[in-house]
Amino acid sequence: MPSFGPRRPRSASHAARVGALSCLLALVPASGRADEPPPAAPPADVSGQVPDVVVEAPEPRYVAPTRRDKIGRIWAPVLINDKGPFRLVLDTGATNSAVTAAVAATLGLTPTNEHSVMLRGVTGSRQVPTISIDSLVVGDLELRSKRLPIVVDALGGAEGVLGTEGLQDKRIYIDFRHDKITIFRSHQQRPPPGFVVIPVHIENGLLLIADIRVGTVRAKAIIDTGGQATLANVPMREALEKRLRAEDIKADEVTGATLDVQLGDRVAMPPIRIGELTIRGANITVGDMFIFQHWKMTKEPALLIGMDVLGLLDTMIIDYRRHELQVLQRGAGSG
Repeated sequence: MPSFGPRRPRSASHAARVGALSCLLALVPASGRADEPPPAAPPADVSGQVPDVVVEAPEPRYVAPTRRDKIGRIWAPVLINDKGPFRLVLDTGATNSAVTAAVAATLGLTPTNEHSVMLRGVTGSRQVPTISIDSLVVGDLELRSKRLPIVVDALGGAEGVLGTEGLQDKRIYIDFRHDKITIFRSHQQRPPPGFVVIPVHIENGLLLIADIRVGTVRAKAIIDTGGQATLANVPMREALEKRLRAEDIKADEVTGATLDVQLGDRVAMPPIRIGELTIRGANITVGDMFIFQHWKMTKEPALLIGMDVLGLLDTMIIDYRRHELQVLQRGAGSG
C-alpha cells in the first residue's frame, strides 16, 4: 500500500515538469523593494492583427484544444490603451489581469517598483513591479485606469493574463473547434441544444467552484482556465490512498506563475464526475500546493481543474450571472 508520509528521494528520470500558470489571486500592495522586472522580449505586433505566436508548432489564434501531445489554451485578444490586440490567457483563477515586460515595452511604459504588488501563484508568492494603463478592452469587458502587474511567464507564448475583474455580469463563449472566444454581457441565456449544465458557486471574488465526485469521494473543484495541469490537495490524496498502488505513483514538479517549484505525486484518478460529465483516465498531480493554503482549502478534498481537462471539451460557456458552465462534449457538436 502506498505511503503518503515524508517524501523519499526519487530518481530525476521519474520527475515530470508540470507548468501550471494559474491563479494570480489577490494582488496586495507590497512594501520594500520588489524583484526587478524581467528582461523585455521583442515587442508585440501592434498592427491591429493578432500575431500567430508559435510555441512548439503553429497554433490557433485564440482557442487551442487539448490533444494527446499538447495542453489546450484559451487566449483573448485584448486592447490596452487602444493598442494591440495582445493575446492574454483567460484565467478564471485570477482576480486581476497582468502583462509581460514585452507588452509594457510595446506600450511605451516602464514598470515601477513604487507601486509593486504581491503576485500569488499556485506554488508561491512574489513581489512584482506594475504599470499604469488607461484602458483594457475585450468584447463587452472594459476596464479603465488600471494598474497591471508584470508577470514573468504567461503560459506558452501569451503576452499576459486576463483575470476575472469586471466579469461578474459577463458570458464567455469558448469554442475549441472553431478557434473562437467571445466576451459579452449575459442576458441569462439558457444553454444551446446538446449542452450540459454544470452549476458553480462563485466565491473569493469570482472564483468558480463546482461540487464533484472523485470515485466515491465528494470534493470541490476550482475551474481554472489559467492552469495547464489539474491538481489535487493533500486531503484528496489521503482519501484515495487505499485505491493507489506504489508503482502507479510518480514524482512530479509544479511550476507556478511566480516560477516557484513545488513537488507532488502524479497519480491515476478514479472517474471524476462534474454534474452530468464524467472524466475517465485522468492523471493528476497531488500535493500540498501553496494555492490551496491561500484559498483555505486544506481540510476537505479539492481539485484545481486545468486546461488538460477543460481543453477536451468542444465548447464551454461561462455565464457568471447564471452561476453555471454550459459545456458541449467533444464529438457532440455539429457544423
